[in-house]
Amino acid sequence: MRYNINKGVTTLIAGSVLSCLAVGVAQAASLQEIKDSGSVKIAVANEIPYGYMDMSGEAKGAGPDVIRHIMNEMGVDDIEWVTTNFSSLIPGLQANRFDIAAAEMAVLPDRCQQVIYSEPNSSYGEGLLVKEGNPKDLHAFSDFVDGDAKVAIMAGADQLDMLQALGVPQDNMVTISSNADAISTVSTGRADAYAATSLTVSELADKSGDVESAGDFKDPVIDGEEVRSWGAFAFNSDNTELRDAVNQALEKYKQTDTWRETLMGYGFSQADVDGSSHHTTEELCTADS
Repeated sequence: MRYNINKGVTTLIAGSVLSCLAVGVAQAASLQEIKDSGSVKIAVANEIPYGYMDMSGEAKGAGPDVIRHIMNEMGVDDIEWVTTNFSSLIPGLQANRFDIAAAEMAVLPDRCQQVIYSEPNSSYGEGLLVKEGNPKDLHAFSDFVDGDAKVAIMAGADQLDMLQALGVPQDNMVTISSNADAISTVSTGRADAYAATSLTVSELADKSGDVESAGDFKDPVIDGEEVRSWGAFAFNSDNTELRDAVNQALEKYKQTDTWRETLMGYGFSQADVDGSSHHTTEELCTADS
């Protein structure tokens, strides 16, 4: 928020501006405030199956379904869902535009410097969306290191870090604003493939006969390890009490068949579900240390 204040403003106007500034730097809603009001703001990035709004305006996905259960357990029944671009999730949390991001955002060390995470709620691998018939025979992120094949990525997504770590030149990368642009980007030849999680790629491939999931996909190997992502709920860094309360409820919920059925109902595999508990958030946040 910006203000241009002339030196001659009245005390009343100055006071009003100071009040606006105070609101602009307000802290994130505390756990107690959320419980007292019975309401919370939760953001999704409109990515199926992680967190999205369906045609009726209802929040769906692995993130929303699980966090809705947790909020209900905490006595918070009024959820205001906020839809934003993936790249706006962290800035939105930092600016307190919402209290929780339920987009199954991957826990990465650099993100841990900007927001705080719950323990993982999910895990998932990678994939490539290619033109029907896969004319350029693309089966791995490393296929873009040499040659002129171009790969699209969503702004703010962690696939950028993977491609850079593999040595893919910037000239071979195309940035798009959202998953909604992926099918047209690939089908029209603006890019030869779209790099995303396997679940996202599968979902996009089902929407159009012009594209498909790359068969025989080889998981990226970085620093000698196959890449897998761990998705979690994200919070403003000041909101540790809310994060801790969510963690407590999440730990219990993950012991139930209902939680497993929820994730697998959205296409997560048994390996994805089991893998969600293979690393703690602390381990993921300090992976590069």
